[in-house]
Amino acid sequence: MTGRRSRKGVPAWSGHPYPLGAVHDGQGTNFALFSEVADHVDLVLVDDDGTHRRVPMAEVDGFVWHCYLPGVGPGQRYGYRVHGPWQPALGHRCNPKKLLLDPYARAVDGQIDNHASLFERAADGPSRSDSKGHTMLGVVTDPAFDWGDDQPLGRPYADSVIYEAHVRGLTRTHPEVPPELRGTYAGLAHPAVIDHLTSLGVTAVELMPVHQFVQDGVLQSRNLSNYWGYNTIGFFAPHNAYAADGSRGRQVPEFKAMVKALHAAGLEVILDVVYNHTAEGNEKGPTLSFRGIDNASYYRLVDGDWGHYYDTTGTGNSLLMRHPYVLQLIMDSLRYWVTEMHVDGFRFDLAATLARQFHEVDRLSAFFDLIQQDPVISRVKLIAEPWDVGEGGYQVGNFPPLWSEWNGKYRDAVRDFWRAEPGTLGEFASRLTGSADLYQHSRRRPRASVNFVTAHDGFTLRDLVSYNDKHNEANGEGNRDGESHNRSWNCGVEGDTDDPAVRDLRARQQRNLLATLLLSQGIPMLCHGDELGRTQRGNNNAYCQDNEISWIDWRLTEEQRDLAAFTRHVIALRAAHPVLRRRRFFRGETMTHADQPLPDLVWLRPDAREMAEEDWRRPEAYAVGVFLNGDAIAEPDPCGRPLVDDSFLLLFNSHWEPVEFRLPDIAYGERWTTLIDTAEPQGADEAEHKAGTRMTVEARSLVLLSRPSRTAT
Repeated sequence: MTGRRSRKGVPAWSGHPYPLGAVHDGQGTNFALFSEVADHVDLVLVDDDGTHRRVPMAEVDGFVWHCYLPGVGPGQRYGYRVHGPWQPALGHRCNPKKLLLDPYARAVDGQIDNHASLFERAADGPSRSDSKGHTMLGVVTDPAFDWGDDQPLGRPYADSVIYEAHVRGLTRTHPEVPPELRGTYAGLAHPAVIDHLTSLGVTAVELMPVHQFVQDGVLQSRNLSNYWGYNTIGFFAPHNAYAADGSRGRQVPEFKAMVKALHAAGLEVILDVVYNHTAEGNEKGPTLSFRGIDNASYYRLVDGDWGHYYDTTGTGNSLLMRHPYVLQLIMDSLRYWVTEMHVDGFRFDLAATLARQFHEVDRLSAFFDLIQQDPVISRVKLIAEPWDVGEGGYQVGNFPPLWSEWNGKYRDAVRDFWRAEPGTLGEFASRLTGSADLYQHSRRRPRASVNFVTAHDGFTLRDLVSYNDKHNEANGEGNRDGESHNRSWNCGVEGDTDDPAVRDLRARQQRNLLATLLLSQGIPMLCHGDELGRTQRGNNNAYCQDNEISWIDWRLTEEQRDLAAFTRHVIALRAAHPVLRRRRFFRGETMTHADQPLPDLVWLRPDAREMAEEDWRRPEAYAVGVFLNGDAIAEPDPCGRPLVDDSFLLLFNSHWEPVEFRLPDIAYGERWTTLIDTAEPQGADEAEHKAGTRMTVEARSLVLLSRPSRTAT
């Protein structure tokens, strides 16, 4: 490296163009920034006393500006000023008055204050107001961390139960977590929180966005905040407000310690990531980083109208996924979180946007090609939210083989069935058995379907069965935001009530939905707090509610403890029985080793006869049984031996009246034991029932029965 001294006296060397960002090597720090449009770039070091020291970056290779500063180490705050064209009509928005955040910053200090200097509102050219003191700064970090013997858990998809959680909301009121740790990475790693997760039986925690995000002024003006975090500005930096140990780089080891603790408890960590857009929004938004560094390279602009942004996310902008440096940014970020932060997978927000090359979704786009061939990312869990708001953006079932998908059709079908919507039985059956109609055509397996009934976006489970209409008044948008109608759950009254009949019905419907989710083929995902009957008071769009509306209230009633115990019971059953979490779809085939061969799956009418085609078409069909043959799982165990299990009968009744079922004849099993009955708040009585006898399945309830395997293992 060639040595020299900057005009401000800071010792500087030419450094290297890769890796991008600020990388400390123990003796100094290498700074590297991509900008194809820049004429020249200044690195700005910000000291503890607020002094700004400018270091011109004279070296540039392949559009990467770089320098090495001996003696600069962890804790140093910095930003960039990019000199270049101000030509919005051509897509260029360089303005050296903007102090810009490094897109590769490993840690971020501060938060924007929405000062006028962050925006470009002058009619005759770029703003002349300096944004220093009003924006966020990158922080040089120390990469050293004692991971001990931490290794990827590599849990099979079929064995996974995902728990979608919010770092702050999960722990903010937990009485056993010290107050100074509540709502932080350290709080999530607290033994009391981990004990709840492990005792529940979930296998992975899917964290809502933890990449550094921005608090926007519109919400702050209403005394609200961006609680969910889908407003990313730093794709390498853990969000600083979730750190108990400060924002001068200490958030990085705190995050790593959280991952290490979760791994030690057998829990994988999946990140909900937002690579489709950034917090800078459209041309009216703030200039914080990408826009001022190289707007036309980072963002997708409207063809022929380069002053405006092409938006398929509903947030103002979309990243330009066909630009090589944007693809590099995303792939570098993903690899960083796997190799340096030890996370186990990713859930991609509005993933259809990532596939867009021009004006349509292309499942073979450059982004997915890169994922497929990458030796690091292709080996972790990859989950798509398979839609966006653009034309043709609903892509459930169309992602490549490595990917799993949030199955929105599963959510809708299960809700409709338990609401007793007419004509829903066939769709419900397809979703219960893994959605082969969506995934089998491309040789994918049940693991492709991430099944959910509720998620962060929408009603909680308790509110889903307690409200027919949303109540988003606290959001300050006149209750116009969020899903407009919940359809009737015949809940009698909305919200809290002392009516025991209404309370019983709601509790039963929660058990129905949880049991259906956890007994379906595919990967189940719980929304945090649903196992505790968490309520948001009817708010189905709590994106801006960083308060008691969104936080889990850990002061549990007996009813809530019962629901948690029920959830644990069903998860434990799922974990104990491979027929409830098959790795392959049902085929209607028998196994030659079975003593009394039966198909692997049989759908039964309440009178125990097999369902015929006309039975599925009846609009008033609200009750059905399904036989899951544990003697015919049709897949080997890890040693290559035929895998066998107990067999199960699932009896569903979504009707508002009880339905009498007859158990199938002795060919299916001589005796059956009740393991779950959602009509019983304290659980099933484990009573035995003989083949061919009749049993009543109460209104709006589900019964699970089992009989031992007939085949020796």
